[in-house]
Amino acid sequence: MSDRDVLQERQAFREALDSSVDEAARILGEVHPADAVDWLHDAPSDQRHLVFARLPPPVQAELLQHADEVLTSQLVLRLDAAALSALIAELPADEAADLLDEADEDVVAEALTRVPGETAQELRELLAYEPDSAGGVMATGFLAAGLGQKIGDVVKELRKDSESESDLGVYVLDSDERPIGYLPDRDLLTTRIHTPVEEVMVEPYLVQVDQDQEEVAQLITKYGLDSVGVVDSDGRLVGVISADDAAEIIEDEVEEDFSRLVGTGGERQQTRLPVLLRVRQRMPLMALTVLAGLGSAKLLGALGSDDGGGDGAVLRFLPLIIGLAGNVGIQSSTILVRGFATGEIERERERSVLAAEWLVGVIIGILCGVATWLVAGRIESTGPEGLGLAVGVAVAVAVTWAAFLGAAIPLACRRLGLDPAIVAGPFLIALSDLSGAAIYIVVARRVLEQAT
Repeated sequence: MSDRDVLQERQAFREALDSSVDEAARILGEVHPADAVDWLHDAPSDQRHLVFARLPPPVQAELLQHADEVLTSQLVLRLDAAALSALIAELPADEAADLLDEADEDVVAEALTRVPGETAQELRELLAYEPDSAGGVMATGFLAAGLGQKIGDVVKELRKDSESESDLGVYVLDSDERPIGYLPDRDLLTTRIHTPVEEVMVEPYLVQVDQDQEEVAQLITKYGLDSVGVVDSDGRLVGVISADDAAEIIEDEVEEDFSRLVGTGGERQQTRLPVLLRVRQRMPLMALTVLAGLGSAKLLGALGSDDGGGDGAVLRFLPLIIGLAGNVGIQSSTILVRGFATGEIERERERSVLAAEWLVGVIIGILCGVATWLVAGRIESTGPEGLGLAVGVAVAVAVTWAAFLGAAIPLACRRLGLDPAIVAGPFLIALSDLSGAAIYIVVARRVLEQAT
C-alpha cells in the first residue's frame, strides 16, 4: 500500500468513527498494525476501545505488539475476561504475561480460568517474576535436547515444534533439566545428522531468573550471543532471552534514562500523551529549578550592598528564568526531535503537536509563576510593592515562550531540510536564554510600573 493509499484509508477511518464503529474496525483491521496504532492514538479516547473490541483477537494481538505501554494499558483495562482470554491465546506466553500486567487483577483471575490449565499455570509463574527481571522478559518457548541425541533428531524436532521461538538455538539438558550444553542454529545446519549433540555443544551462557534485565542485555551484547538461558534457584532451565530481546531492553533503558535526564516521561509516544500527564511528568524538574532559582535570588540579595531599586530586585531573579526557560525548551525540543526520528510526528500532525507543547508550556509557566509570586515577595521583603506579582507574571510569560520555541525551532529545521538534532539544540539554548531574559525583564518592569 502506497503512502497515498494509507492517507486515504486514514481519512476513511476518521469519517467512519463518526458514523459506524464496525466500519472503522473493518478499515483498521486491513492496514498494517503500526499504522493502526497511530490511528488509534489519534482517535477520541472514548472510541478507541469500541473500535479495538470489534477487531478479531489475532488482529488485536498484532496491533498490541506495536503499541506503546500507554495505549496498551488503555485498551486492555477495558477488556472483559472473555475478550482477554481470547486475546492472550493468540500471544506467546511471555508477551501474554506482559499484557496481563496491564489488566485489572479480577479480570485476569477470571480470564485465567478460561484458558487451558497448563497455559494458565505457565502464565501465573511468569506473572510472579518482577517485570524488569530476566524472568519477566524471558521466552518460555524453546527447544531442548538430551544427551545421546543425534543432530538429525534435533533438527526434526525443531522443524515440527511450532511453539519454539526461532533463532534461540537448542539447549542440551541433563536428567534434572539443568542446561549442560548449547547448540547454535548454524551448527545444526552444518553438522552431520548422525553426530551426537555432546560432540558439538558448547558451554551455555546462563543467568538467574531474578537477575536484572539490563545486566542480561549487556551480557548478550558484550559477547555477541544469540541467546542466554535463564535458570531458577535449582539450576533448571525455565526460559531463554534472545539477542532481539536484549536489543529492545537496551533501547528501552536508554530511552528511559535519557528521558529522566531531561525530565520527561519514559513513554515512547510522548506527543500523543494527554497534556496534563506531560505536565505532571515534567514538573519535578521544573520545581527543582524554581527552588534553585529562588535560592540564587536570596543569595544574590544577601551579597549585594546596593539593591539597585526595583531593577536590582528584578535582576536577582534572572538566573531563575534562564534555568526555567532552558529546561522547558530542551524538554520540548527533545520530544520533537525524537518524534521526528521515530516517525511519530507526521507532517499533518505538526500543528497539533506544536499547539499541545505550547499548552504544556502555558500550564507549567502558570504553575511556576504562581510559586514564584508567592515566594519572591518574601525573599525581597525590602523590594518595591508588587515585586512578587511582577516576577511571577514575567516567569509565566517567559516559560510559555520558551516552550513554544522548544517546539517551533525543531519544526522549522525540519521544514528547511536541516537536521533538528544538530541545529535545534545549540540554537535553542542561545535563543531561549536571550529572548527569555529579555521577555522577563520587559514584562516584570511593565507589571511593576502598573503596580506602583
